Amino acid sequence: MNISGFQKLTLLDYPGKTASIIFTRDCNLRCPFCHNASLALSRAEEVYDENEVLSYLDKRKKLLDGVTVTGGEPLMHEELPDLLRKIRALGYAVKLDTNGTYPDRLRALLDEGLLDYVAMDIKNSEERYPMTVGLPGFSLMPRVKESIAILLSSKIPYEFRTTVVKGLHDEASILGACELIRGASAYYLQRFTDSGDLISPEGLSAFSPDEMRALLKVARRLIPTCALRGVD
Repeated sequence: MNISGFQKLTLLDYPGKTASIIFTRDCNLRCPFCHNASLALSRAEEVYDENEVLSYLDKRKKLLDGVTVTGGEPLMHEELPDLLRKIRALGYAVKLDTNGTYPDRLRALLDEGLLDYVAMDIKNSEERYPMTVGLPGFSLMPRVKESIAILLSSKIPYEFRTTVVKGLHDEASILGACELIRGASAYYLQRFTDSGDLISPEGLSAFSPDEMRALLKVARRLIPTCALRGVD
């Protein structure tokens, strides 16, 4: 398994757990605001030996609760199930971050019991997906909808989240995103921040905290449990 990043400890990424984060490289989308451009575009030069990562996790079993696997897009990798089996064999809970374009692989992991939590990105309203994912010819919306349906009917905790960026999102598109996930138990609007490693940084900016709170009120018309991230 190609591991291009490893964070030994996070108290924030896996809700309710102390965890490590494994980063995979490559992504099939080109979201201009992506904060892991080096991973998404396969520019990351670091490579972590899988056995060394697993050895670290083995030694920290009494200190850590879980492992988040993120990217890039982890479901692009056919070797992912084998890695997750090894992580689960160590006794860890597993959280997966995904863009939802590989529903068959998502379902297979859930059916095998390899996932304990899934966080899926909802990029925008259906009409604005192509511009938001940086692919004018984007044709994978049926797959995204299938992944949404899988999570809405799943028995494990999940969340949907939208990174909100000026020029890409507004009240209408947030309502459209909420329409896609009606009935969701957990949905977050994340304020855009410039990581310094964006795919297309030109012209991107964040909504103010007050503007984010206004968008939250809009989202709560359809998803009452919606909450904010990245806003004090």
